[in-house]
Amino acid sequence: MEIRQREMVIANRFGLHGRTSAILVETARKFEAEIKLVKDDMEADCKSILDVMSMACTKGTPVSIKASGPDAEEALAALAGLIAEGFGEQ
Repeated sequence: MEIRQREMVIANRFGLHGRTSAILVETARKFEAEIKLVKDDMEADCKSILDVMSMACTKGTPVSIKASGPDAEEALAALAGLIAEGFGEQ
């Protein structure tokens, strides 16, 4: 199965804190694809709040989102949109 990937930078002021991590996980769970958040040499399951929060991503952190499965491209687009828009935070 092909793995699709996008490079992103965490843009929102406070990074991936509790609320933003929950939004990311809630969005990821809408898709069948296996989705991973990658930072440096660490990889987190985007459908696990503990995994995502353990990444400790602050503003400006470069990350990759990897997805594989039937709706991988749609999942990447949704998650990349959230990150690019800073999760709606100022």
